[in-house]
Amino acid sequence: MEPKHPFLRACLRLPVERTPIWIMRQAGRYLPEYRASRGEAGDFLSLCRNTPLATEVTMQPLRRFNLDAAILFSDILVVPEAMGVPLRFATGEGPILEPPIRSADDVKRLRRIEPEKDLDYVMNAVGSIREALDDKVPLIGFSGSPWTLATYMIEGGSSKTFPNIKGMLYDQPTLLDTILDRLVEAVADYLNAQIDHGAQAVQIFDTWGGALSPKAYRAFSLEPMRRIVEKLKPTGPDGQRVPVILFSKGCGGMLEHLVASGCDVVGLDWTINIGEARKRANGAVALQGNMDPAVLYASPDRIREEARTLLEAYGPHPGHIFNLGHGISPDMNPDHVAALVDAVHSESARLHGNGSS
Repeated sequence: MEPKHPFLRACLRLPVERTPIWIMRQAGRYLPEYRASRGEAGDFLSLCRNTPLATEVTMQPLRRFNLDAAILFSDILVVPEAMGVPLRFATGEGPILEPPIRSADDVKRLRRIEPEKDLDYVMNAVGSIREALDDKVPLIGFSGSPWTLATYMIEGGSSKTFPNIKGMLYDQPTLLDTILDRLVEAVADYLNAQIDHGAQAVQIFDTWGGALSPKAYRAFSLEPMRRIVEKLKPTGPDGQRVPVILFSKGCGGMLEHLVASGCDVVGLDWTINIGEARKRANGAVALQGNMDPAVLYASPDRIREEARTLLEAYGPHPGHIFNLGHGISPDMNPDHVAALVDAVHSESARLHGNGSS
């Protein structure tokens, strides 16, 4: 049975009356209501672990904007934490994972996660959000990619140069492979549990894939994601297909390799022309993206022009989900987000022959 929601239809390259849109980080600090909910929770991780509040912040952007999908509110680093790597967020420093994983003995500390037990608060949130959505729009679940999660686990937090993991990649590739193997197992189990609890699509965020050379990317980022795609359940409890989205930031040059991974949708950052990407993908996958997030700093009229340009570059073809090329910045004006969503819907309806002239 074909899905009814435009987002799911576009993921499967089925016809739609208008291009669906959702936005990475659509629930977040740019919304005053989010900041209020985070204040109520006390800190970020407490917000992630509080089912009513995680549900609330997931729903907040949907109340403001006519978005075509919701995305689970959580964080990619809950997976390393569940595997036994202590996690905390320091003001002004970002995530800190210590002690980091840098030796074979450290790897022995990693445990296989049991999502229903170790990440029960995520599963509770998935069920709660599905109930709150009442099937008005579908819910996207997500995880970080093994490579991206490994960067945080090995560096001990955020990094610009990745000295520890890249040193391991070149000097101890077998050790890095062992860590990535454990993460493939964890991410697949985690996403399958989200699917069991009602996630209707899943996205793997490969934020740091673009830090790798093409050869290293294929071996240490893309191959682990391909193995996860193989392990994911193709359908949810309702028998509907669950599309898989791979988003590798900075990896437009690897598009053909991403297309061949087995995923349903390739997410694009803003460094590649989406019309050219569509031709290179040759109809094998849907494409998601890929407006520069900085366009949202411009006026609403300029935002509409940029949205129209991007939609026309893709053309009236099936398989396009509109999104930014990365997440919304915390200082964004919510009114500009509203302008983008309205522009995408109206301009794409005309493009697909369903709008007024």
